[in-house]
Amino acid sequence: MTNPKILDEIGSKVSELLASSPAKDLEKNARALLASGFSKLDLVTREEFEVQREVLARTREKLAELEHRVARLEAEQAAVPPAEDA
Repeated sequence: MTNPKILDEIGSKVSELLASSPAKDLEKNARALLASGFSKLDLVTREEFEVQREVLARTREKLAELEHRVARLEAEQAAVPPAEDA
């Protein structure tokens, strides 16, 4: 998952450096090489990261609710005397 902004920044800097030379193919090759390198890394976009962060926050809230509910139910269960068998 490459970040196009990073590639664009790098590409523009390479373009500035090579603007006066006939090495435009070098720019294309460098861009392709960087894109290939980034695609091999286990990267996520900021948007994907934020979505997962929100999911994790909701999951933590739900877990806290469930822990509280279990504790309350256990306390209620402990307060009830055991039923006598007839």
